Amino acid sequence: MNKGSLPVILGAIAIIILSSLYTIDQRETGIKFKFREIVEKDIKPGLHFKIPFINTVKTFSSQILTLDAKPERFLTSEKKYVIVDFFVKWRISDLGTFYRSTGGGRITEAQRLLEQIMKDGLRNEFSRRTIKEALSDERGAIMSGLQGKSNDVSKQLGIQIVDVRVSRIDFPDSVSESVFKRMRSERKQVAQDFRSRGKEEAERIKASADREATIIEAEAYRDAEKVRGEGDAKAAAIYADAYQKDAEFYAFYRSLGAYRKSLGKAGDVIVLEPDSEFFNYFKQAEIDKTTPAQPSILQNNGY
Repeated sequence: MNKGSLPVILGAIAIIILSSLYTIDQRETGIKFKFREIVEKDIKPGLHFKIPFINTVKTFSSQILTLDAKPERFLTSEKKYVIVDFFVKWRISDLGTFYRSTGGGRITEAQRLLEQIMKDGLRNEFSRRTIKEALSDERGAIMSGLQGKSNDVSKQLGIQIVDVRVSRIDFPDSVSESVFKRMRSERKQVAQDFRSRGKEEAERIKASADREATIIEAEAYRDAEKVRGEGDAKAAAIYADAYQKDAEFYAFYRSLGAYRKSLGKAGDVIVLEPDSEFFNYFKQAEIDKTTPAQPSILQNNGY
């Protein structure tokens, strides 16, 4: 062997070895061909071998991809349109099926087919529901059912649907106003119901409070009359005791109290006959002035 040809031979061997090695990234999966025929699919990440010039390898993303579809109009069971904006999370589950069904593993073609599948599923789901049901908590049920049914179809594309979400539901201008009117009407009915129940409860509370107030006032009046009666009884006992000790002084003292109450304020006017018993002690005072030998009751009591 010629020494000059050795580097050439070593270089050729190195090229052959390098061309027979290939790597698959952690975020990818590979498929191997032999003259355009699939001989190995779903090749895992790592270092692998192939026959140079015979085998070829293509790689595809193994990550979860996103399909952000354009808003689409769907007809509800009420024969009214809604505009739905949704997105889909998906990944390649069978690389061989995916490659064949998408014409060589074109992502754009896969998303076009997947978008059509999802729109057909959404069209079926919304056609069985009213607008109110679509906007309520049933939206989660719609998405769960749609994901399950769509996965059955997407398996034919080698695709697994990870998640489906409706990001927005709008109404066409022709529908929005009628929907909002109905929603306002329903809210008014609910508000009126709350007001009616609140008014009924307020009347019940007011009636209960009035009843309790009446009972409290009656009990207070009863207690007040009892105390007043006891006081009057004690006062009567005191008056009786005073009367028994000195009847004349008792009558005089009571007359002074009557004078004080009747003539105690400036401007008070009282009209009585001159010989009224009310002025007995005033008359007695005049008699006492003319007959000093007999002291009057005023004098006897220090007046």
